[in-house]
Amino acid sequence: MVEKDGGLVFVGTGILLGGHMTPRAREYITNADIVFMSVSSGIMEAWISDMNQDVRSLQVFYKEEVSRKETYNSMVNAILSEVRDGKRVCCVLYGHPGVFAYVSHRAIELARNEGFTAKMEPGISAEDCLVADLGIDPGKYGCQQYEATQFMLYQRKIDPSAYLILWQIGVAGDISLKKLETKSSHRKILLELLSEHYPDDHEVIVYEASSLPLSKTRIEKIPLNHLIDIKLHDYSTLVIPPSLPLSINSRVEEKLRQFSY
Repeated sequence: MVEKDGGLVFVGTGILLGGHMTPRAREYITNADIVFMSVSSGIMEAWISDMNQDVRSLQVFYKEEVSRKETYNSMVNAILSEVRDGKRVCCVLYGHPGVFAYVSHRAIELARNEGFTAKMEPGISAEDCLVADLGIDPGKYGCQQYEATQFMLYQRKIDPSAYLILWQIGVAGDISLKKLETKSSHRKILLELLSEHYPDDHEVIVYEASSLPLSKTRIEKIPLNHLIDIKLHDYSTLVIPPSLPLSINSRVEEKLRQFSY
């Protein structure tokens, strides 16, 4: 297939305003014909707007009682409309452009299917900040990660000897995809699921990365059963440290030791 005029690249801002964006991402923003953005604050929007003469916010697509899935598809359509018109389009997303980001993956897929050049540049995500701020090495005990509502809806095999990270717990249980927060009744169901694997008093961490130089990172340690009443946001993350030690698979260990001599 012959590639057409017009192209698409997604870049990330990272989490911290002015501190995490890569030089390569900035170059794509500066050289684009049109820049779309969906970021965390008006301050960040203003910062990006200084990098290109034609910068458009995707926040206008968010409307009350409209599901996030419908909103995201409207964003994809707006982006691809300019690509089809032969423009070099750069879309800037908060954090890493491919993490919890339907718009980027869908737009790139459709653009490529239509013969356009489309790609994604990596960025610093909330997970990267979490590892640094909490001093967690995912390789030490292992790590399972899920979006909170997905974790609730589908049957998962939890390993209590590894870290469990649940993203977006402030909207846990929102199957309508319309809410900015869910109620304690939703969290109660989540707690019931977690209580099947962890003691009620197991210490967990509510984490929120800092997005502004003067704002504070939230690292709040609480017993698991306090999760119902604590204040949460849609960007809050729940980190559950291991409650059990690692258990050796003696059968496999014995086989491997045969090769150690």
